[in-house]
Amino acid sequence: MAKAEYLGRGLPYVPLTDMSGHLIVIEGSDGVGRSTQIAHLRQWLEVQGFGVVETGWTRSQLVSRTIDLAKQGHAMNPLTFNLLYATDFADRLEKEIIPSLKSGFIVLADRYIYTAIARAEVRGVDMTWIRDLFGFAIQPDLVMYMKIGAEALARRVIRSHGLDYWEAGLDHSPGSDPYDSFLKYQRRLLREFNKLADEYGFEVINAARSVGAIQRELRRRVAQVIGADPEAGPPIPRSH
Repeated sequence: MAKAEYLGRGLPYVPLTDMSGHLIVIEGSDGVGRSTQIAHLRQWLEVQGFGVVETGWTRSQLVSRTIDLAKQGHAMNPLTFNLLYATDFADRLEKEIIPSLKSGFIVLADRYIYTAIARAEVRGVDMTWIRDLFGFAIQPDLVMYMKIGAEALARRVIRSHGLDYWEAGLDHSPGSDPYDSFLKYQRRLLREFNKLADEYGFEVINAARSVGAIQRELRRRVAQVIGADPEAGPPIPRSH
């Protein structure tokens, strides 16, 4: 990657030297298809000989189980919510992301701190505090934001796994109709992601298209950053 930099103060005991890998981030709401696209990207990259490491929200061995248990109780306040997610991210950054980048791997991140910032803004968290909290994050080489409207997203989510308490924003709209709360919450998230896209220069991807069309665009944008061949490897998936 280009000269690695922290977004804020960083981790004072972890120097960002000899970082020959690349950090590629896929952002977007739950149900938009991030995991499917990342799986196809990984296969495409590995066929070309790139070493690939995947990481994602709440996958830290240190606190992932704690986060799952805390979310089941539907009682986390915004402070606890963000501190747990920051702990998860810090653990993965130090133990997975930075070592992988130093070893020359392509790191595919299924969401990044931008999700935390957008969620925090919607929940009324102080923006200076949340940005300072996640200031140890590394600047990615590429952020691709899979964007879709709230209504289209709702249809996908209902067909797949149903409305989730937290993704429907029911923690700050108790007693609301889950569907109405979902639309309201996701629209507010969309507004925040649009602001972040302008601020941080996200590549905005139209996620309302077919899996194949989205994958083709993702490969093209990744190839421009890492020097891969967008046409090499396995064929573009044809699913609709």
